[in-house]
Amino acid sequence: MINSLSRNTPKNWDTKNIPDLEGKTALITGSNSGLGYYTAKALAEKNCHVILSCRTPEKSIATKNKLQKLIPQAQLSTIEIEMSDFNKVSSKCDQISNEYESLDLLINNAGIMHPPKTLNSQGYEIQFAVNHLSHMLLTLKLIPLLEKIKNSRIVTVTSLAQFFGKVGWKNLKAENYYNKQESYANSKLANIMFALELNQKLKEKNILSLAAHPGIAKTNLFNAQRPSPSRIEKLSLDLFSPIFQSAEMGALPQLYAATSDSVKSGDHYGPKFNFRGHPKLSKTSPAALNTIERKSLWNKSLEIIKEFI
Repeated sequence: MINSLSRNTPKNWDTKNIPDLEGKTALITGSNSGLGYYTAKALAEKNCHVILSCRTPEKSIATKNKLQKLIPQAQLSTIEIEMSDFNKVSSKCDQISNEYESLDLLINNAGIMHPPKTLNSQGYEIQFAVNHLSHMLLTLKLIPLLEKIKNSRIVTVTSLAQFFGKVGWKNLKAENYYNKQESYANSKLANIMFALELNQKLKEKNILSLAAHPGIAKTNLFNAQRPSPSRIEKLSLDLFSPIFQSAEMGALPQLYAATSDSVKSGDHYGPKFNFRGHPKLSKTSPAALNTIERKSLWNKSLEIIKEFI
């Protein structure tokens, strides 16, 4: 049952509980830093073949070299996917489909947060485009590879910002105004809504769709997207920094969703105490449980990306 909190997860589940993944292949977007890097590292340590998807070839290759030094036996491949351009996402999906026969795991991890007003190559607000639309496009184009593996998994990474997101989807090009916090929250609400709606649409394909959030984790999102933070933003970061958990801990919910035998399609995982802790089933934004709004988002998103599928 979606959003059920009745099932128990191990009290202190961590990467030691990940089973051997020999023979499995995973694609992780944004795998060069933060949550994506620690997810890639954990899977590689368990003998999974990890495709490191990053924005540039330099980032992908540097990540591969770094992980290869730490894990000499690691099975790693690289691909650059510029998530801000639907044409490039579509083209890279074609490349992946030509190079790989199947895919066991797709982790939609890459994201951007609070940039100045920016539009993607197709004219959509950059956070909504990268965090949601491009990952939906990527997922739908890779479904043929995923459905070749029984019980393959798609894990979409959302955040606690989902609880501040608003439905409506009428300002997708920031044509009326731009509020960076609101746009980010809307994109993270879209992530969880997409994961839940995808679960409904994949029931006959034996593909699991799950969601996960890291709580409040120290990743480069807090720095890379804020070259000049406001005084209030800097004060807030300094004030709350002591309660943030590491990116390595923040990656545990998505790793649990990706590898645990106890998960069910439609599950949403987060830290035990919401902002930090070991993984457990997580509450979901009430807006994301509205099936009418989910279908509305799905249809609107599909309308935007369908020419690239």
